[in-house]
Amino acid sequence: MSMKALLSLSRRPSRLLMGGTALAGLVATSLAATPALAAEAVDKPAPVADLVKAVNIPYDRFTLPNGLTVLVHTDRKAPVVAVSVWYAVGSKNEPRGRTGFAHLFEHLMFYGSEHVSGNFFAPLSEVGATDMNGTTWLDRTNYFETVPTGALDRALMMESDRMGYLLPAMTQARLDAQRAVVKNEKRQGDNQPFGLVDYEKLETLYPAGNPYHHSTIGSMDDLDKASLDDVKGWFRDHYGPNNAVLVLAGDIDLATAKDKVTHWFGSIPAGPKVQPVKVPIVPLKAPVEKTIHDSVATTRVYRMWAVPGLDNPQYLPLSIGATILGGLASSRLDDALVRGRQIAIATEANTETFAQGAQFVVSADVKPGQDAKVVGAALDAEIARLIAQGPTADELQRATMAYVSTQIRALESVGGNSGKAPTLAEGLLYSGDPAHYRTELEAAAKVTAADVQAAMKTWLSHPVFALTVEPGTRTAGGENRGGDDALPPAQPAPPVANTAATTPSADRSTLPAAGDIPPLPFPAIERATLSNGIKVYFARRSAVPTVAVRVAFDAGYAADPVGAPGTEALLLKLMDEGTEKLDAIELARARERLGAAITAYSGPDQTGFQLDALDANLAPSLSLLSDFVRHPGLRDKDFARVKDQQLAAIDAEGQDPDGAALRVLYPALYGPGHPYGTAPSGIGTRAAVTAMTRDTLAAWHQAWLRPDRASIFVVGDTTLDAMKPMLEKSFGSWKVPVSAAPVKNFAVAVPQPRARILLVDRPGVPQAQIEAGELLDAKGTDDLVNLRTANQVLGGDFLARLTSNLREDKGWSYGVYSMIGQREQQVAFRIYAPVQTDKAGPAIAELRKEVTGYLGTSGTKPVELGWAATGSARKLPGMFETSGGLLEGIAGIIQFKRPDDWYTRLPERYRALTTTDLDKAARAKLDPSHLMWVVVGDAAKIRPQLQDLGLPVDEVKATD
Repeated sequence: MSMKALLSLSRRPSRLLMGGTALAGLVATSLAATPALAAEAVDKPAPVADLVKAVNIPYDRFTLPNGLTVLVHTDRKAPVVAVSVWYAVGSKNEPRGRTGFAHLFEHLMFYGSEHVSGNFFAPLSEVGATDMNGTTWLDRTNYFETVPTGALDRALMMESDRMGYLLPAMTQARLDAQRAVVKNEKRQGDNQPFGLVDYEKLETLYPAGNPYHHSTIGSMDDLDKASLDDVKGWFRDHYGPNNAVLVLAGDIDLATAKDKVTHWFGSIPAGPKVQPVKVPIVPLKAPVEKTIHDSVATTRVYRMWAVPGLDNPQYLPLSIGATILGGLASSRLDDALVRGRQIAIATEANTETFAQGAQFVVSADVKPGQDAKVVGAALDAEIARLIAQGPTADELQRATMAYVSTQIRALESVGGNSGKAPTLAEGLLYSGDPAHYRTELEAAAKVTAADVQAAMKTWLSHPVFALTVEPGTRTAGGENRGGDDALPPAQPAPPVANTAATTPSADRSTLPAAGDIPPLPFPAIERATLSNGIKVYFARRSAVPTVAVRVAFDAGYAADPVGAPGTEALLLKLMDEGTEKLDAIELARARERLGAAITAYSGPDQTGFQLDALDANLAPSLSLLSDFVRHPGLRDKDFARVKDQQLAAIDAEGQDPDGAALRVLYPALYGPGHPYGTAPSGIGTRAAVTAMTRDTLAAWHQAWLRPDRASIFVVGDTTLDAMKPMLEKSFGSWKVPVSAAPVKNFAVAVPQPRARILLVDRPGVPQAQIEAGELLDAKGTDDLVNLRTANQVLGGDFLARLTSNLREDKGWSYGVYSMIGQREQQVAFRIYAPVQTDKAGPAIAELRKEVTGYLGTSGTKPVELGWAATGSARKLPGMFETSGGLLEGIAGIIQFKRPDDWYTRLPERYRALTTTDLDKAARAKLDPSHLMWVVVGDAAKIRPQLQDLGLPVDEVKATD
């Protein structure tokens, strides 16, 4: 399944499966292996209905006297518990003058309560919390973390404290600090290519005064006007326990949950009940056409409609219709506009589904040289054809298989954004039933072609919003958008019923202890060797009937020929266009029928191909993977089109603020002739890609993707004995070439480090993108545990010094991070810092001060060691909870030449670290005088700020 399918098939924006999901793992629900899903070879895909029958998330439910609803799901596969708190308040509940309040409060609730002073991330990081965050959307606000079982009391105490005891800690200073952070988050979103489209979409499809008309982040004016009394009143009116759902999922049982939840939440009084909000879906009265300009590489044409949400059963056939239209790798739009007429370089269709409404969005990126009006007409024709004819039986099967398999994979973890805890909470909050996921899957399995046709005819025959985004200078940004003066005024909260607490208040004088750290449940790595010498590494995960197989080659974009960056990336794109036996459409349809995700991926040192398969369809899926890897079609008729797509991607990366910065930074650090001297995307330069031929790619495939450079990794509900014959059949017959394997040349001199600023001009943008880097005297295969832990203190964690300075103290940025590269050879240290334009120069000064101070007289503090080292040890069980996390861990052990017990030994190593260890590692490798800086932004406003930094400034262009 293509990544586009994963994105399109997400049920709603809060559950999007982002880039890398196919590599992140497979389903981890409480699935019982049924006869229909036995791990046996099958000639045909398992019926969708049989897959649905196997999905089950058993839960218990209870409600406290104060109205808090609690759901409990037991899953003992790892010693962790997911804590997920969902409040029935989102941006749709905001009255006139208070847009952005729900999201602003999401931030404020992380920054101290009466009994938990300061940042909530610190005490949770100390106990090893993973998947720790909060999000706000139109219909809800949620907070979540996954903690080791022994730390559950701490998590519950903190969640209950911000629910019941937040206001005593609310100060004007905290409000001002988080208001500044939110405003920078708004600027950062607006600064992205196509960053203004969401404003256009909501403001056009929903009339003024509709609760979905304004954006969740709100308007700058409303954020600026928010007073401390306004904010306190908003909390009192919305965040009571009777407006919340708490889910505990993982290493927990009902009796324990009742005891702990009652202890921590039972004394919190109920608050006013959040009143229902009506969100009418009113089709446009007449078509709307609009063209805007933005810093984009190619013209994009949109067609949009407002359609029903989760409260109307037609949302499901509409979503499946969007998948058929533009959500599959073999979608109608791709087949007609991209592969057929070749007038577009990419297409997409999806439904962005909320509780009470949705947007049906279709788009196409216009191929350079083509007419946007012609592309728009072609979109219209394909939409009309699907409405008139309905989907075929095969399209429906592939779309529903994709829908069901995507939703199943989203349930891999117990928590996070899309695991079992949020799935149960969302079902109850939006649909009144925690098991709504199952109702939805069963309904998807029963959707007919007539259902899809009828739903699309009903809603897409209404007038359309046709938006075109063309390259150019923005005439207006998002600074003054996101609000709605037509919203109704604030109303007094309804009276609160007398709900005297029946539970005594818990002792909140100290934070609960973290509990003991249990041994890390990292399974043994089993090994085998195929007849042609390919090494196989296996780990069993028996909880679910799924299997992940990764075939990794010692190649990567570091193996691109000198002067031809982007070769490997272009080859992978062309490989996705079919095998010798199957053309692009046939290959895509074969994957979709099986519910199999086959993903090609590129890194600096490795080229990989991963299969995420349903157990019932494993044998044919594995055969398809083998054909994909070993026998690519590489057809001439596909080559020119794929090359155009990569050239468009290069242009798009140059328009993206972060992408443009990295296209400058890496060639400057390593030198353009070095294997690592290209942007981390690996897509190359215009000149190099333009010069490539189909034969160039075929030669690279033959030279680098060969069995003596391959390793196979398998994680899933099977055994090595069962897997080896299938792998032997699929890959064991692959003969090793007679010629010697090529070798990557890292004996290339890198430039002498020279501190300077490279300025890339982007007139009129609302933010400056800062990147900095230096090469280290270290390889990825070295033992860098101490150095990486030191980086956690400096900039590698949300609690780190760089973020604390520019986000929390100054309010100049939404987030700042530093990182140590994951490369087998020489690694780089890098800083990422998007900041408001008027603070670009001061931000660089502050970043330099922080790095210099940490390496000088202000080394690691004991409290920092606590959350960076001890916290890292406690996070390990959460890191390997999923099959995907386990596969990544095993692959990393092999790639970076680590012993099998690397991760099981890490907790003790972390606990033994001292502040001196971290300071010594950082001072030995980092040198602030070697940092090279890249700034992408409005040069006219930024250049004067750089004059007092004492660094030479050169204005450059992002590499073509």
